[in-house]
Amino acid sequence: MVICAAKVSKKRVLLGVVLAAAAICAVLVLLRGDRTVPGASAVLETNEDRVAYLGELGWEVEPEPVESLQFLLPETLEEPYLSYNALQLPQGFDLGDYCGQQIARYTYKVLNYPDRPQGVQANLYVCGDRPVAGDILCPGANGFQEPLIQDRGET
Repeated sequence: MVICAAKVSKKRVLLGVVLAAAAICAVLVLLRGDRTVPGASAVLETNEDRVAYLGELGWEVEPEPVESLQFLLPETLEEPYLSYNALQLPQGFDLGDYCGQQIARYTYKVLNYPDRPQGVQANLYVCGDRPVAGDILCPGANGFQEPLIQDRGET
């Protein structure tokens, strides 16, 4: 049996912990950077910009929103924002990045949802002039809520 003993100073242990934490942070930043949101760098200053953005995502909408509103996102996400953010994360959005900020929601009638010619809406959330969240919604009985950014098999 071989026994090794090493004397390690507290400074070296602390340095090792700091380096390990830095490596973990770097990995998390790199993984988060892999989330690409189509048109995330889009500037949505006007209604025409928002309609064009939705068109780039494959959604044909009526040119004027049926509703628009503004609200202050809380400093900390709680329900129902946590559940809604769970819908956003897979499509590359994260409302947690916008806590405490003013958000605008624009709701448009969707004209090209498959097998549903009526009753489907697109919600687009904008902070400043950048898209930060979105969904496709059909309210009421047999309704649904889906991600705004979808792989719809179109080329």
